[in-house]
Amino acid sequence: MRVLHDEVPDDDDFDAGRRRGEFDNITPDDLIHGADGNPPGWLDARDIERARKQMPIVYVQVVPVQTDDLGRAVRIGTLLSIDETEEEGLTGVNIGGAEGVKRTIVSGRILFHESIREAIARNISKDLGELALPQLPLALQPFTIAQYFPTPGVSECYDPRQHAVALCYVVPIAGDCKPSDETLEVEWTRPEVASSTAFLQTLENGQAIVLKRALAWLGIEE
Repeated sequence: MRVLHDEVPDDDDFDAGRRRGEFDNITPDDLIHGADGNPPGWLDARDIERARKQMPIVYVQVVPVQTDDLGRAVRIGTLLSIDETEEEGLTGVNIGGAEGVKRTIVSGRILFHESIREAIARNISKDLGELALPQLPLALQPFTIAQYFPTPGVSECYDPRQHAVALCYVVPIAGDCKPSDETLEVEWTRPEVASSTAFLQTLENGQAIVLKRALAWLGIEE
């Protein structure tokens, strides 16, 4: 099951106007389909597959939370999305008896020439919608770093495609969330429920470890 998502920026992304030198004239279509001679940094399917087999790929993962007036986390956000495991020959977790639905957290690759802060904001916007109003962290120190290996059993975090290094953040959400992209629903759960064994078991391939560490960082225990 893919637990880390790949994204391509849209024309109206929040940082679309930022100068990127040789990338200034590159369009999202160029990044998706390539262009004559390929745009700078473009990797075709064969090249990205080779890169994933030869080097770690850097991601951000975000645990969204809603807070009260005192800044305490009162709701923990997760995503319900379509389970692609059938195509990959892996077994997914059915959520609430719904076959083909999986629970994940916000995640995505850091794009070439993109800052960590921009990657956090873009991936939150992608998964939670443009009106989520995330309160981005003042400091970029993650609460944990998760390593996903393509070989089962090397660590608790597993991604069949690649060795990925994920910088993990807790981000308060002040706005309204709207499912987007592959997300079916943004589900908000009380901390005591999110920290339960039954809930954590609905997250696969190491994402439960990330969520558990986030809850511990927030001072929430089972």
